[in-house]
Amino acid sequence: MILLAGDIGATKTRLGIFLPERGPLLSLAEASFVSRQYPGLEAIVRKFLDQTGMAANRACFGVAGPVVGGTARLTNLPWVIDEKQLCAALGLSSVILLNDLTATAHAIPLLEPADLHTINKGQPIAKGNMAVLAPGTGLGEAFITWEGSRYRGHPSEGGHADFAPSDHLEFRLFLDLQEQFGHVSYENVCSGRGLPNIYRFLKKRREASEPLWLAEKLTGADDPVPVIVDAALDQVNPSKLCVEALNIFVSVLGAEAGNLALKVLATGGVYLTGGIPPRILPFLNKGRFMKAFRYKGRMSDLVARMPVYVVLNGRVALLGAACYGLASHSEGAVT
Repeated sequence: MILLAGDIGATKTRLGIFLPERGPLLSLAEASFVSRQYPGLEAIVRKFLDQTGMAANRACFGVAGPVVGGTARLTNLPWVIDEKQLCAALGLSSVILLNDLTATAHAIPLLEPADLHTINKGQPIAKGNMAVLAPGTGLGEAFITWEGSRYRGHPSEGGHADFAPSDHLEFRLFLDLQEQFGHVSYENVCSGRGLPNIYRFLKKRREASEPLWLAEKLTGADDPVPVIVDAALDQVNPSKLCVEALNIFVSVLGAEAGNLALKVLATGGVYLTGGIPPRILPFLNKGRFMKAFRYKGRMSDLVARMPVYVVLNGRVALLGAACYGLASHSEGAVT
């Protein structure tokens, strides 16, 4: 069996070829593609296989959206992916689609200490449940449970749950976003879509002035998130507007991470993955994140004992899709 595995995101698609005897950690080939430059996943797969000169007979893809009945509609990309259609179009014997955060969850138990940055050491419970949050283009969420002999990942669309402000400024942000979107989810605030929303809100309120050089950079940027993050992290001349935007982002992310940790009783740890957390470690380390994470009333002591990690391995969703696909084949059924 030769497995084609993929991490299919709104911004980037990463593909790899894996063999059962090598396992999910060692691929034969990998490549990344800008998702929006292609009409769909089939076109990317064909290009990848042509570039590598390889073939596959099975596939497993983690996709950034809910999977229902073998079909996925990506939340932040106008693609519809169907298992049966991909099988027929690519000549594969089987295709498995799963949510990308479910794929990530399958890889979490495989990670080494070097793959993690500790935000809160906590007191991890062996075989305890784990929570996974991924602020990237959107906000993905999943959780992991011990199933007697192994861990199992479970999907969630919790990133689209109602945003709950925790102070007066966040409440005004909520009202501002409600005027724009109607329903305000956590993804509207703590994601690649959300950070620019916070920035625009603060700019409109004149919390700090926007310098001309920053305005020019944002105007010319396809993605404003790296501009805002870089300006906030500038050690010589940080933008006060960008610093405040990231402070709110981190506080809201901490609150929602604590929410998920309570809901799944994540005594085994909380894992932050996705494209944004590794880039904002200085802000995550400052204390705002953990203050919001712990702010849970009578449950504050409980969540304070839960470890919190940032996943530094950018291949984690691909590894999870490979792990899931290889296990499904070896056991003859989806695990």
